[in-house]
Order: sequence, then C-alpha cells, then structure tokens
Amino acid sequence: MTGSTPVSFEDLGLPPSILEGTRRAGFRHCTPIQSQTLPLALTGRDIAGQAQTGTGKTAAFLVATFAHLLRHAPANARELDGPRAVILAPTRELAVQIHADAMVLGSGTGLRMAVVFGGADYDKQRETLLAGVDVLIGTPGRLIDYFKQHVFSLRHVQVMVLDEADRMFDLGFIKDIRFVLRRLPPFDRRLNLLFSATLSYRVLELAYEHMNDPHLVQIEPDKKTVDKVTQAIYFPANHEKPALMIGLIRRMQAARTMVFVNTKREAEHVGAVLEANGIGAAVISGDVPQPKRLRMLKEFQTGTLPVLVATDVASRGLHVPDVSHVFNYDLPQDPEDYVHRIGRTARAGASGDAISFACETYAITLPEIESYIGHRIPVAQVDPGLMTEVQVPAREFRPRGPFRGGPRGSGRGGPPRRSGGSGGGGRRRGR
Repeated sequence: MTGSTPVSFEDLGLPPSILEGTRRAGFRHCTPIQSQTLPLALTGRDIAGQAQTGTGKTAAFLVATFAHLLRHAPANARELDGPRAVILAPTRELAVQIHADAMVLGSGTGLRMAVVFGGADYDKQRETLLAGVDVLIGTPGRLIDYFKQHVFSLRHVQVMVLDEADRMFDLGFIKDIRFVLRRLPPFDRRLNLLFSATLSYRVLELAYEHMNDPHLVQIEPDKKTVDKVTQAIYFPANHEKPALMIGLIRRMQAARTMVFVNTKREAEHVGAVLEANGIGAAVISGDVPQPKRLRMLKEFQTGTLPVLVATDVASRGLHVPDVSHVFNYDLPQDPEDYVHRIGRTARAGASGDAISFACETYAITLPEIESYIGHRIPVAQVDPGLMTEVQVPAREFRPRGPFRGGPRGSGRGGPPRRSGGSGGGGRRRGR
C-alpha cells in the first residue's frame, strides 16, 4: 500500500460510518503518512509517526481511533464513567482544531466528542464531561484538573493519542503526560498512537516506555520543508522592515497572511503598524484571552481578517486553510521553528509563499536555519519602488527584542552587513 499508486480510503476496509466522514471532509486518497500508518493501526499496531506539518497526521489518528472504538465497543459503552479514547495536544488551538476535525470525520459514528482546555468556560466543559464522552480531546493541564476532581476516570481508555509529542517537551508538559499515561490501562490493552513533526531521542524514549512495541513511520525525514512553499529572504536594516513588509503584502496581494515575530512586544508593534497603514491585522500571543483568541482565529479562517501577527505560540498546531503567505518578520532563534512557521502555508498539497527578513538583529540565526533545512534560502532583491512611506501608529514605541542593539546582547552593531547598496537590496551573501 505504500507504492506510487494512491491509496483510497475505500481500500482500507473502514466501517461505512467512517467512510461517510472522510467523504464529508473531502478526503478520497490518503496522504503518505496516512497510507503508511492506517493499515497498521487498523490492525491494532501501535504507531510512532513522523511527518512534515500539514500532511494529514490528524486525520490519520482520528480515523484509526474511530475504527478501533467501533470495532471494540463494549456492550455498556454508554454507561462508562470515562472516555474510551484520550487525545492530548500541547496547545489550546490544536485541541480545538482536532475537535473540529473529529466532529466532521466522526459525524456518522455516533461517538460523543468533547474538548477541554484552559482559558474557557470551566463549568460548561465540566458539565459536558459529566454528561458522558467517548473521545476526550484536550490539553494536559485542564484534562488532569478534571481527572483529579473525579469528573471522569481513565480506566476504560482503549486508545491513547499524543499529538505533537516533541512540542509537549518544549512546553514543559512531559510530567503531565507521564501522569496521564501511568493512570491508563496497561499499554498492551490499548491502541497507542504518537504523532510528531520530529521523532527525537526523548520522544522515542517516551514511546518505547509507554507503548506496545510501536512501529516507526517516518515520511521523508531528511526533507525539512515542503516543496510547494516558495521561500525567499531579504536583508533589510531594522528600520526598513515595516516598509518592506507593507510593500510586499500590497504587491503580492496577500489575502490571508501570517506574520511571525519573536516577542509579544514586537507583535503588538507590527500589528499597530499594519493597522495604521490600512491593513487589517490582529495579534495572537500566549496571554491573549481564550475567547478573544478563538474569535480572531475564526475571523482569520473565514477571511474577514487578512493578517494574523503571531509569536511562536501559534506556529505549531494551527490548521488554517488557504494561508497564502507567511512572513518571518523576525527570523526565529530555533531552526525548527522556521520549519513550523512556514508550514502554516502550502498545506494539504496547496502552494504558498514564505518571506523572511534577515535583519541586523536576527540575521545571526540564518546559517543555523539553512544548515537545518539543508539548503540556502533564495535571496530576493528589494525593488526601490517597494519601499513606500509608512504611516506611524498614533501610539508608537520603539520595538525591543532579546538582542537589543546587536547579536547576543553585544551592545553595538549587528551581524556583519552584506556587501551591496543601501535600502536592503542588492546585498550578497559573502559567506
């Protein structure tokens, strides 16, 4: 099933109710990660899967979960005091998106879905759990909170899913994950599915400790970025970045754009600049209240909000269809974050553009990024006509990054400037 011939969901022997869900979701043929994991998971084999972001991991574990629950349903399934499947995600946005996908893919199964996460209506989520749930999706903290209150038990869990497992470590959730795993039925009495953008040593250690001889599936592990993302990098001075960004957004007619920055303060600055220049934008960062965050994401997904400015809290786990452009206004300090950021576009076979600014403050991270992705990012020249005058926000402030004034807090200068003319254009690599 892993050859060049596309694998159809019809070929997998899925229950009719699940096939109905795949048709509603518009799925006909499996992506590589789906075609290599589903035949194994559908026979009860544990999976540790790695694939690039946006390649269909969510649908893979949801279809496998639903099929397992339908085929191994106890006679008293509706009377159990806890979920039969638990799906853990590192962020609220990812948990919400998984739940939305589950509602479509599982619409014909009769399975009861629920999602729990922090920052939302505590009592409403609690009431949903008390009413009974088959598939519980959530972030670790809120799920454990309800568990410790005995709102539900974990003794009936037949499927355990960890999504974005590497991000669980990055966000400090590993103790919570182990807390949950140790309270489930023995690993050989449940189906275990772990999916991640990377299968690092620590992720594999977790898999082998809490899973039943998992089968490793790695899709193009040496290829870091998606082919259909057109990448380009500019070398502006710090003060040139706003004009360059606005000029590019206007010229490229970027209808649904994500702009990534490294700090909350800079996100607020960039959002204010875009608004002052007639480009609708909203800022999403770690401390935005959950109701407001979900409202902004909905407006962005529906196209009423053209630009979303985000810190890296939004670079993982968001599935926003038809993102046309991604801007790295600040180059990320972690090379993996570059991959996750530009992975917001060109999802599910679509194409997209990723534009990065290697400014005086963050250009120092470029060699490490290029080493990680295995190739140099094509250099773009700045058209002088692109740098139009920028309106300053009414409440302006000077942006402040972690390396104020130079690399690694040197206090003066920036990385060595590229040779060439002023205005950010015509500079050559010289490396």
